[in-house]
Amino acid sequence: MSDSSVTSHRLGTEALPEIGMASPRDYFELLKPRVMSLVVFTGLVGLVVAPGHINPVIAFTALLCIAIGAGASGALNMWYDADIDAKMARTANRPVPAGRVLPREAFGWGITLSVGSVLMMALAVNYTAAFLLAFTIFFYAVIYTMGLKRRTPQNIVIGGAAGAFPPMIGWAAVTGTVDVPSIVLFLIIFMWTPPHFWALALFRSKDYEDAGVPMLPVVAGEAETRRQIMIYSVLLVPITLAPGFLGFAGAIYSGMTAVLGAAFLVFAWRVLRSRADTAEAKAAQDKVAKQLFAYSILYLFLVFSTLLVEQGLGLSYPLTW
Repeated sequence: MSDSSVTSHRLGTEALPEIGMASPRDYFELLKPRVMSLVVFTGLVGLVVAPGHINPVIAFTALLCIAIGAGASGALNMWYDADIDAKMARTANRPVPAGRVLPREAFGWGITLSVGSVLMMALAVNYTAAFLLAFTIFFYAVIYTMGLKRRTPQNIVIGGAAGAFPPMIGWAAVTGTVDVPSIVLFLIIFMWTPPHFWALALFRSKDYEDAGVPMLPVVAGEAETRRQIMIYSVLLVPITLAPGFLGFAGAIYSGMTAVLGAAFLVFAWRVLRSRADTAEAKAAQDKVAKQLFAYSILYLFLVFSTLLVEQGLGLSYPLTW
């Protein structure tokens, strides 16, 4: 697809199949609901862990704004990336590349939701949370999607910040500030993102290569990707333990995350030791990469769930030395 055709495709001026066949489900798919659910969950944890009190209606509004803002980011991402999504098996049936939603409709949907979510957050919650939400949408849609994704193999490392802001936004919804604990929650997701997505990239590298996306396995090779996964995994575990040492999580959280972190390192080590020099070895590497990818989702969910349950039920017994 030439540059001119890509531009016309994004503006909705190039003919697409099934024009006018969009359903409500297609517009919902533009919001990336699976990603949205994780974003809302981590935002909820930030809101619950934050000190102070927030009216339940305001709390619900804040979470709704986070959800809508996340969906807006997803719609803008699908609008801009329609050309490369069409080349990858796992994304080819998304509403825009499949032609069910016009690019200009996806763009308008994303902009409308972006503006609406930020304005609602500012008017109903506070300006700090609204600013963070606006910056998150901008970071994902502009800095990551338009600026980094097609230009550098560090796209996931830097772009991962966008997915790490929700607990900070939830914290700010309660406190109106950005404090050290919210930064730690941000860092947990930020450091989790590279091994999570690079594990995916290992067994989807052909997709990224065909689409011209410079993911790490395509640019630096699978051996370097496995090494980087191990490095970031080693860095992730102590950051995940930091809430206990800083006093805003207790012994239950610290014990749980220590076990979860040890398991994460085992999965990462298995990926590091895998090879892809034969067809059989490649299949084995893909298998352990898929296992790490699946476990990384469970890992993040359990880490934040433990923090949520511990704080929500008042079980945050401090560590004693």
